[in-house]
Amino acid sequence: MNLENLSRQEKLELAQLLEIKSKRKLENKIDTYFPDDGPLRRDLYKKHLEFFESGASAKERLALAANRVGKTESMGGVEVVYHVTGDYPHWWQGHSFNRANHWWVGGKTSQTVRDILQAKLLGPKGSYGTGLIRKSAISSVTPKAGGIPDAVDMIYIKHKGGGVSTIGFKSYDQKRQSFEGTKKDGIWLDEECPLDIYAECLLRTTDTTGGTDSGLMLLTFTPLMGLTELVLQFVPNGEIKEVQDGPRRVITATWDDVPHLSEEVKAQMMESIPPFQRDARTKGIPQLGSGAIYPVALSEIEVDDFQIPLHWRRVYGMDVGWKSTAAVWGALDPDTDILYIYGSYKRGECEPSSHAEAINMRMVRQGVIDPAAKGRSQHDGKRLIDSYRKLIEGSLTEADNSVETGIFDVYLRMTTGRLKIFKSCVDVFAELRTYRRDDKGAIVKQNDHLMDALRYLVRSGIAIAKSFVVDTSLKSFKLKPKSFSNLGGDRL
Repeated sequence: MNLENLSRQEKLELAQLLEIKSKRKLENKIDTYFPDDGPLRRDLYKKHLEFFESGASAKERLALAANRVGKTESMGGVEVVYHVTGDYPHWWQGHSFNRANHWWVGGKTSQTVRDILQAKLLGPKGSYGTGLIRKSAISSVTPKAGGIPDAVDMIYIKHKGGGVSTIGFKSYDQKRQSFEGTKKDGIWLDEECPLDIYAECLLRTTDTTGGTDSGLMLLTFTPLMGLTELVLQFVPNGEIKEVQDGPRRVITATWDDVPHLSEEVKAQMMESIPPFQRDARTKGIPQLGSGAIYPVALSEIEVDDFQIPLHWRRVYGMDVGWKSTAAVWGALDPDTDILYIYGSYKRGECEPSSHAEAINMRMVRQGVIDPAAKGRSQHDGKRLIDSYRKLIEGSLTEADNSVETGIFDVYLRMTTGRLKIFKSCVDVFAELRTYRRDDKGAIVKQNDHLMDALRYLVRSGIAIAKSFVVDTSLKSFKLKPKSFSNLGGDRL
């Protein structure tokens, strides 16, 4: 079109049409998501569609996602809007409501709920209808009494099937009591919440009549707080695995799963992220956080298995207990001072003879043991350490059990590249992911026996390993003359 050939009136009419078109686009933002073609087409956002589709069978869904992948707006927000309006796209295969439905959406504080969730759903104040909810679908909005200026309490939305849906805004700083109330068809929690709030929300979405009309629970967050109680509800052993069936579903999304982040942008963002947070912020892996005892990316310490040279010095650490006895084996490279963890053992509720047999099969004759083994056996009143010294071949020395000092020794080796773990040691990695402190700073004494054995090995076993060398021609150990009294044992 040649604008120069248009009359003044025609130009005014064209300007008006363009303004109307622009306004319609602003007031129907939801239509820009996951089209059939274009740079943001849905086949490029497979993780988002997987999240939607899993709602057909899963009541509870967690999008454990990296920063900047669209988990808040294009996962949680888009799905909630589809439900409350009943205006599902032609490609939709997730759960659907054929009636008006009622939701809560929640975030960390009243202010972040207003600035993030409210803004994404409604748009800014004075421009309601430019968010994800079509302006034509908004029936009314009620403000929140007192507190945060311009905060909304409830949105009333026209449902395509008839009736009016609702979205109420909640925040975690209002505590669990504010989440008490009547049944909800769905609750979307953006950012991680305390476990008691999540439990309360589950009650609000559960059909207490014994029927099947339970509501939906959506969670979308980057796991910066590590393996918290809430995360462990979805990943009990700390290892993220996407399960394709069942009432609970975990969907992960990394920077590599979205096309809108260029390599240049990812490189710039990576530079600003502390190393210990990189797996969480770029991959959605909750192995780190404020509660993690070893805030080191597991990718920094894991190595492919390899054949250990014969002259490297091998030793093991052992933790004892009736519920669980554990051991980890390490090989020290004398040239680099790198300790490689290459094997582990963990078994519960069996006699010392069974554990000793497993230890002896490894053919490593130097070890350090939990000093608690000096205590009495539950069964015969004998000292466990005496039993193990009779049953295990070679030398068994009592380890130094200075907990915090031992933890620091392990952490120092991790951060200086002097502790590596074979990828085959899956049980060791499983405990590393869940080894954490509670909100009072105390170590959570659950599933930590291999971590104790690792601490004994690093704190006391390395000193023993450095005191002997291997004569590779004879294929046997030669001990250097050295006292081990400082390790609490007299037997080598």
